[in-house]
Amino acid sequence: MKENSSIESLITKLRGRVREQNLKNTSQREVIMRAMFKHKGHFTPEEILSFAQKEENGKNIGIATVYRALNFFEQDGFVVSISFGAEGKRYELNTKEHHDHMICDECDKIIEFESDEIEKLQEVEAAKKGFLIKYHAMQLHGICKECQLKNKGNNA
Repeated sequence: MKENSSIESLITKLRGRVREQNLKNTSQREVIMRAMFKHKGHFTPEEILSFAQKEENGKNIGIATVYRALNFFEQDGFVVSISFGAEGKRYELNTKEHHDHMICDECDKIIEFESDEIEKLQEVEAAKKGFLIKYHAMQLHGICKECQLKNKGNNA
């Protein structure tokens, strides 16, 4: 799915996947997807719940429904998740070209980046070992510029 995906095309794909799996189409899944599309970013399930409950037809959605929807969305490629270990996951709609993430271990800020050079190196290393890459997710953990500056000021 790419950046120019409209919410209506996503909803159409969602309905198709639900039908293919002989599941019941629920308005809650659609409300959750619309809320994520509207807000764009990397969200915890609790944040997604808050967004969804503010949408029309979202008042009766609970956290269990959000978790079930996110599980379905992730299995079917509508969302990707970033693991924060014991702190859980954050989710983003899979509507952009492939990108990787830098995660600040102090403020949890997520910075997206793309690198053709890194992608090529991964392909070269995989080819050397006869490995076919289907997908990957790179997460670099560290301290963002703002937190470094804040820490420098606290150490003065």
